Amino acid sequence: MKNVQIEKLSDPYTIRRLTDADVPLLYAWMLRNDQYFRYCGGGTTPERVRQDLTLCPPGTALAQKHYVGFFDEDTLVAVMDLIDGYPDADTAFIGFFMVNKDLQGQGTGTAIVHDVLAALRALGYTAVRLGIDKENPQSNHFWRKNGFAVLREAAQERGIVLLAERRLA
Repeated sequence: MKNVQIEKLSDPYTIRRLTDADVPLLYAWMLRNDQYFRYCGGGTTPERVRQDLTLCPPGTALAQKHYVGFFDEDTLVAVMDLIDGYPDADTAFIGFFMVNKDLQGQGTGTAIVHDVLAALRALGYTAVRLGIDKENPQSNHFWRKNGFAVLREAAQERGIVLLAERRLA
């Protein structure tokens, strides 16, 4: 772990850890993004949102997880699940990233990812990994446009996931 300071992940936004108190906001916000859920399991529930707040990859501790919201005043702009030091000490893992549906296609997500990658590079990370739903054209385009290269395919319960990585060094 490299001690990620979440408030420094992006200058234009207020960034804070999301908690159980945010579940109603997150649930309503996520329901609006029907395309995402069409490709990754068919929907969400308040309980699933609550579980995602603490769900960690095997072998990681909750202290490594940063489930954060990017806010512009009171507006939730984006949500990111960032795992510090996974799968190794020099790599961070983005487990989830979603931009407010009203702001998609305007460069908001790309700007946030650019800021996060710069912050992680400054901390000494050499790579960032994530999984892309193979059948989701929007996600595929977004992550490839942002410099992530597919390493391999992995079969999961919800379909084929592309393990992708962007080198930071």
